[in-house]
Amino acid sequence: MKEFGMKNLDIPKTKTTPEIHFNSSTNELTIKGESFPENTSEFYAPVFEWLEEYFVTIKDQPVTVNIELVYFNSSSSKVLMNLFDMLEENVQIGKQITVNWLYDEDNEMAVEYGEDFMEDLESLQINLVKI
Repeated sequence: MKEFGMKNLDIPKTKTTPEIHFNSSTNELTIKGESFPENTSEFYAPVFEWLEEYFVTIKDQPVTVNIELVYFNSSSSKVLMNLFDMLEENVQIGKQITVNWLYDEDNEMAVEYGEDFMEDLESLQINLVKI
């Protein structure tokens, strides 16, 4: 499969930030861990920049976004909604994007957040996936 010149995106996790990995050859984005950085916008800015460039380069390849956040603060929640809005805009112009919201069955809040995000979106498909 052609990579369209995009390098993978790799941001290692820290105590306050999630691991973020985008494999451009499989078109799969993973956000995993906890998200409560001191400056949420600053932390996620490179992700949004990378994705904007990426969505310009891909054609018909389906994209999968796997989000497995054990904990995230309110500012991270806003960033996630911005991410979902960006993904939805790309779906509305013909991109194939699926989001998997992975949650531990014992984490009721994670399920509720996933459901809340789903309610706010019209075109973007979010699957709630119990792990």
